[in-house]
Amino acid sequence: MAIDHIVLTTAVPERCIAFYRDVLGMTLETFIGGTPPVERITFKFCKQKTNQHIKGREFEPKAHVPTPGSLDLCFIASVPLETVIAHLQARNITIVEGPVSRTGTRGKIQSVYVRDPDQNLIEIATYPD
Repeated sequence: MAIDHIVLTTAVPERCIAFYRDVLGMTLETFIGGTPPVERITFKFCKQKTNQHIKGREFEPKAHVPTPGSLDLCFIASVPLETVIAHLQARNITIVEGPVSRTGTRGKIQSVYVRDPDQNLIEIATYPD
């Protein structure tokens, strides 16, 4: 089994889009889905995607209590962590913690933590070469 996608609930869709597209470099796409079928937003990266629900305008099916700011996610960067840090600093994104050593699914990682516009905790990590 593997994770295909996650769904992120946001209270500030424009700022959410700007963060995931412009800061994290994900590709913004739209698709038709949900019940009833509606246009949806997704952020694609590598072989995964993060779909977006807007607080108060969620559609079925959804989490029991969809809540902005309740996620703690870790993304693996495709560039060195020093490049990630410089990129975040250039965009005035506050690093909450790091760089620090953590453990990912494949072993040791180096991580920095930031918050998205909904206050979700976003870990950006790299594996050693």
